[in-house]
Amino acid sequence: MILNITNESGLLPAAEKLLAAYPERRVFAFYGKMGAGKTTFIRIIASVLGATDVVQSPSFAIINEYRTSAGDSIFHFDFFRIRKTEEAFDIGYEDYIYSGAYCFLEWPELVEELLPADVVRVKISGEDQRQIEF
Repeated sequence: MILNITNESGLLPAAEKLLAAYPERRVFAFYGKMGAGKTTFIRIIASVLGATDVVQSPSFAIINEYRTSAGDSIFHFDFFRIRKTEEAFDIGYEDYIYSGAYCFLEWPELVEELLPADVVRVKISGEDQRQIEF
C-alpha cells in the first residue's frame, strides 16, 4: 500500500491503516533518510495504540519504552549509532523483539540480518509530500 501524505494531519489515518493492515504483527521497521518523518510517524502510531508517555527519538539511548493506558509496553529503537551487530545484542535486542510487544525500529538497515522474518517494512520518502509505503 502506498499513501501520499501532504501534511502531518494525514499521519493519523495512515497510522490507523498501517495497524489495521497488520493486526497480528508487532515488529515494524521504518526506512527513510534523515528528516523523513520516521519518529513523527512512530509518535502518531504510538498514540493510536494508547501511549501515555512522550514519544521522542531514542537517538542516544538507542531504545525508549513507552507505556499505554492499558499498561502495555511499546519499544522504540533508533539504530543510527549502532556500528556493529553485536551492539544490538548487548542491549538485549532479542528480548524486546520477541516479547510480543509493539517494536518500532528506526535505521533498521544497520541490523537487517537480525530482523524477524515477519517484520513489517515501512518506507517513508518524498520531500514536500511524503509517501508511506508498507
